Amino acid sequence: MAKSAIAANYENESIGAKLKSFPTRTRGFLSDVRNEMRHVSHPSVKEVRATTVVVIITVALFGAYFGVVDYLLGHGLGWVEHYFAK
Repeated sequence: MAKSAIAANYENESIGAKLKSFPTRTRGFLSDVRNEMRHVSHPSVKEVRATTVVVIITVALFGAYFGVVDYLLGHGLGWVEHYFAK
């Protein structure tokens, strides 16, 4: 709510006032970014490996599934086309 009030306040200012407040706003933004980055937690190497293995296996299973479906639909539609082409 406070951010929307601040944004609405900046809309009413002149361009000169916006340019004057730019360094202050930029400094505040970078300070907020620094504070938020302190709260970020990074995964361990073990967690990254585990999730990478899960992703690779999932992609392989979906690839195999869609390959089988594509093969069956391709041959099925080919058979239907051949049957009705007579």
